[in-house]
Amino acid sequence: MIQVDDRDGIRTITLNRPETGNVLNVGLVGELSHAVSGCETADGPKVLVLRGGAQVFCAGGDFQAAAAGDDLDPATLYDLWTRLATGPFVSVAVVSGRVNAGGVGLAAACDLVLADDSASFTLSELLFGLYPACVLPFLSRRIGGQRSHYLTLSTQAIGAAQALAWGLADAVESPVDGLLRKHLLRLRHLDKAAIGRYKQYRSELDGVIDGARPLALDANRRMFADPAIKAGISRYVAEGKFPWEA
Repeated sequence: MIQVDDRDGIRTITLNRPETGNVLNVGLVGELSHAVSGCETADGPKVLVLRGGAQVFCAGGDFQAAAAGDDLDPATLYDLWTRLATGPFVSVAVVSGRVNAGGVGLAAACDLVLADDSASFTLSELLFGLYPACVLPFLSRRIGGQRSHYLTLSTQAIGAAQALAWGLADAVESPVDGLLRKHLLRLRHLDKAAIGRYKQYRSELDGVIDGARPLALDANRRMFADPAIKAGISRYVAEGKFPWEA
């Protein structure tokens, strides 16, 4: 489900489920968590680069798994994002193509988001009677409450230029590989212990992620336990129809 490459103190993790849009399920999140753990040790890689596909970075949660009752524990996903946001390494999301729902949370949790011109970001949850409870603490930390509110309510995609203007992307350039190389020239020389101390300070300074965790997990679990929402997801998987469609 993922590919991992270690080179010169940099761990590159590539999401490798193109047939599903790199959706987040139990297996993928488990593999990601294991790969991230290798960067948390004192002698582990100091930079973690997270990549998706050329057309889709990550399409969000796995509705087929949810419809089958194989729900991903939101705590597992929230804790993975927390580790990307606060761990003693620099996490870099390299984004091409579509980023949706939980994929937005995955990118927003990273320290840096580098995107190419094809990148687009969408929160589609309200179309299914859900809302991005676990995504919002990470997204609001990046772009603020009102812009996160707008993305949630509008369910519309914003392109790379808008994401850059709002702070969801930190830099945009095509091809994105050149942009990544420019950043890695500096990042690879940072002291790992210093990275860890700084990120710990930053997480304590705002307190958003840890403070929001109980509320976010409770909200997520209540939504996915709602029979009407579960029926709407199952119908979408089976028929490709949104809940309001006849």
